[in-house]
Amino acid sequence: MIYLSDFISLIFPRICAGCGNSLWKKEEVLCNSCEYHLPDTKFHFHLENPVTRLFWGRVPIETGSAFLYFNKGNKVQRLIHQLKYKGKKEIGIFLGARYGASLKDAPGFNTADAIIPVPLHKKKYMQRGYNQSEQFAIGLSGSMNIPVNNHLLERKTDTDTQTRKSRFSRYQNVHEIFLVNHPEKWKGKHLILVDDVITTGATLESCILALQFIPDVKISIACIATATL
Repeated sequence: MIYLSDFISLIFPRICAGCGNSLWKKEEVLCNSCEYHLPDTKFHFHLENPVTRLFWGRVPIETGSAFLYFNKGNKVQRLIHQLKYKGKKEIGIFLGARYGASLKDAPGFNTADAIIPVPLHKKKYMQRGYNQSEQFAIGLSGSMNIPVNNHLLERKTDTDTQTRKSRFSRYQNVHEIFLVNHPEKWKGKHLILVDDVITTGATLESCILALQFIPDVKISIACIATATL
């Protein structure tokens, strides 16, 4: 069996999603060097950080954080691109598992009842075949032992991509496009709202406005990456 796996690896080599080099046997998705050099924000150590400050005066949240810094041309951008457009679902799960190991004991996250990925519209889900934010949520769930719920929040309108839109255009693009199913079942619960990349926060704000129909709900935010805030 060992020889068979070695033979298969010669024909179908396992490649690091970060640098493109071959992975060693115990490496998954990223080589040790790429994983070590991921630009970790460390935001989860602080209840007040650039992500939480982004929502001050807009919508109430318990806390917010993002795992990595996202900059044009950096390794994180390449990972997100592969996750969203190249079918590399394992990248989202891998990053979620790594970040979940840090969040499971972090204030503002360790009391959560469920993880809620920002939903895709059904049309876009059918085109892509999966929701990249849900893959990240699955990874978080495995490390934090908190269930994922991908039915509570629903996207009722298919919107254009947010890429290259201004802050105001992003807000208009996602304003009032989400709805909450059976809000009464989630009274008083603490939810972690999950997305891939946070820039202006317009999409997350729209989700939170919808989730506020749940009585006494508490909401925290966790994203794979944040653009420079």
